[in-house]
Amino acid sequence: MTVRGRIQRQSRLTPEMLVRAYAAGIFPMAETREDPTVYWIDPDERGILPFESFHVPRSLRGTVRRATFDVRIDTAFRAVIESCAEPALGRKDTWINRPILDAYAALHDLGITHSVECWQDDKLVGGLYGVALGGAFFGESMFSRCTDASKVALVHLVGRLRTDGFRLLDIQFLTEHLARFGAETVARGAYLALLDEALDIKAQFRPEPLTHLDLEAFLQSMTQTS
Repeated sequence: MTVRGRIQRQSRLTPEMLVRAYAAGIFPMAETREDPTVYWIDPDERGILPFESFHVPRSLRGTVRRATFDVRIDTAFRAVIESCAEPALGRKDTWINRPILDAYAALHDLGITHSVECWQDDKLVGGLYGVALGGAFFGESMFSRCTDASKVALVHLVGRLRTDGFRLLDIQFLTEHLARFGAETVARGAYLALLDEALDIKAQFRPEPLTHLDLEAFLQSMTQTS
């Protein structure tokens, strides 16, 4: 698991393998949703979202403050990852197959993977999920069935991570969507150094939404640094 690029395919994926892989800076993907195998990715450049440069657009701050969505954490993890695996507008297929879905669900039972969910009228309309190890959080995927739902989930995730003492938010690959929030890429060596520092931190992801006061303080801090 030390070769860069794609590493050998396999059909067996366990929680233990996932924890070792993330701690070593690699992660799994499938070619398609129907592919029964996964391969390991060790990219030359890694996408990260630095907390100090995280940017929340003014209109989105208003949406967050108005509590347009009922934000919950870890109440529907399986539903979130299954929703992320579904085809969506502009995305006919995904990399989340059955072995990945089952292994991450097993990690959730161990308290290692988490979901941030946006609900409206008691319906799940958006969210994201990822892996928490030490002071590092590895964002895996997000989905949205309602305008701004996944964006609100991201704001709540970053607020939760900062409040809980996390140091690194790994987004794997830089996208235009995440670049608007301040995401950037770093070389593999720099990423591994950041990862090592973060893994030494004993942060604990608390599965509860930010209080109104904590959320407002977080948004205020973003205003001062944006």
